[in-house]
Amino acid sequence: MASQKEAEVSVSPPISSTTSSERDENYEFYKQHHGLEYTAQEAKKVLRKIDIRLIPSLFLIYMLQYLDKNSINFASVYGLKQGTHLKGQQYSWLSSIFYFGYLIAQYPAGLALQKLPVGKFLAITTLVWGGLLMTTPACYNFAGIAINRFLLGMIEAVVTPGFVLMTGMWYTSEEQPLRLASWYCTNGIATMFGGLIGYAVGHITTGLPRWMYVFLIFGAFSIATGVFALILLPDLPSTAKFLSERERAIAVERVAINRQGVKSSQFKWYQVRQAAQDPKTWLLFIMAIGAQVPNSALTSFTSIIVGTFGFDTLGTQYLQIPGGAVQFVSLLLGGYIATKFDGKFHSRFTCMIFACTICILGAGLLVGLPSSNKWGRLVALWLCYFQGLGFSMSLTIVSSNIAGYTKKQVTGALLFTGYCVGNIIGPQTFKSSEAPGYSSAYIAMLAGYSVKLACIVALYIYMYLENKRRDREAINGQEVEAEGVENGMLDKTEIDNKGFRYVL
Repeated sequence: MASQKEAEVSVSPPISSTTSSERDENYEFYKQHHGLEYTAQEAKKVLRKIDIRLIPSLFLIYMLQYLDKNSINFASVYGLKQGTHLKGQQYSWLSSIFYFGYLIAQYPAGLALQKLPVGKFLAITTLVWGGLLMTTPACYNFAGIAINRFLLGMIEAVVTPGFVLMTGMWYTSEEQPLRLASWYCTNGIATMFGGLIGYAVGHITTGLPRWMYVFLIFGAFSIATGVFALILLPDLPSTAKFLSERERAIAVERVAINRQGVKSSQFKWYQVRQAAQDPKTWLLFIMAIGAQVPNSALTSFTSIIVGTFGFDTLGTQYLQIPGGAVQFVSLLLGGYIATKFDGKFHSRFTCMIFACTICILGAGLLVGLPSSNKWGRLVALWLCYFQGLGFSMSLTIVSSNIAGYTKKQVTGALLFTGYCVGNIIGPQTFKSSEAPGYSSAYIAMLAGYSVKLACIVALYIYMYLENKRRDREAINGQEVEAEGVENGMLDKTEIDNKGFRYVL
């Protein structure tokens, strides 16, 4: 990888004469342009065009999906419970029900992402969920808004897995952490932006009940963004119209070095079995559960939590902004470090361990500080926003370290199954009988972060030792690398492809 970056001219690795019918969709295009020579300046130009085309769309869509799924948080202090006649634990169930829909749709969404044009599918999904969100004000009881949230979860289930797959299709392993962080950091921007909109909605005194405006505003933005995405989002590097023929060839050659191929629409059951037998899959699954149990405190319940600290209604909105800023800055900084120092001090896992340690500190303070220390507890809550950095780096484990398109999407689906399980459990730890202390919720946050850290360390040790074992068994490093690239374009998994090395 380093030699490709530093050399003035890059040359494709040797191509095999295989006629496998199970190869990558881009294999024929890759074979057709075998031997293509291109300069480092040309590669940078192609990367720049890809960034300009993809990142703004991914940025906007991801920010809006985060705002949309957490819209009940901003509406909760403006009469949502009264307007929809919620009682007891019903508000908590609205958060959990969203993730039941997300969970049920996870595997159909993964299959659709494999079979359908990815860019168009994601754009249409954005349009549909925007329209659905705008119907939320029509809900007047728990049953109605619960169905609305369930359907919203089903539709939004495609977004994060789809974006992870797109990141792997368009970028080299080295480039992925910063690009993934560039759209995942919108969670922080959405928290800040949502807090500002929530604050502005608080000053509306006429027309509809204030809680309704939250859904109408966010839904309208999503529909407009979906229209633009339908025009702008590409499907594959080999068919991208914004690139010339030569630039498309360079785009495919660039990602071939990942030894993962680009995309295969053929579903392969042996790769499903490999995913089920792979320890990485289950470590990622458990890690996702641990990471997401605390998530409701930073999404659906943030306004309520800040209110329990002793701040007024408007304060519950603008005091979420610093937490969003922590998430935004930590994600971008962590993504930059993991990309800039790729291959040094195992930067991805270093970022994950650091972020999780900060979260454990924050959750520990929420458990231990007295209720009278409202500013100390608020700062502790803000520290927990480092969790976004840890989870975004875990997504790069899927995009950079899982090969075989079916195996990648199945592993991603299992990771997001754990994500859903954690997000279903989390809201239930906020027991209305414990308000305003919510001691069970804060203990659950601390336990979740601790489980996450243990899984991160175990995953690192496993992948590190596997790399060392493969290095010992490799006879000729250059031949192994060339074979690894070829096997990636033939849609081989990282387990079968002995030329594959994990990016730590």
